[in-house]
Amino acid sequence: MTTRLEHNVADTRFEIYVDDTLAGYADYAERGDTKVRDLHHTMTFPEFRGQGIAAQVVEFALKDSRDAGFSIIPTCWYVEKYITEHQEFADLVV
Repeated sequence: MTTRLEHNVADTRFEIYVDDTLAGYADYAERGDTKVRDLHHTMTFPEFRGQGIAAQVVEFALKDSRDAGFSIIPTCWYVEKYITEHQEFADLVV
């Protein structure tokens, strides 16, 4: 099993692929010119649940956002939970 993470700028989401099949994603919206991303929805397709897919894509989204100079609004309950459990990302929250 191979995984690949991508930032799909055109669809404003971070995606995770397992063996070239889309397994899940984290949608976001950028707040104007403020360098703030609202991570508002995380999805793992049913056949990939229970494998840590959501955690991988959210971690990727948070690292990419940090590297690009964005702050985060964790509207999605899962993103909020992930940040609570991984305090190294707490500084990103607006």
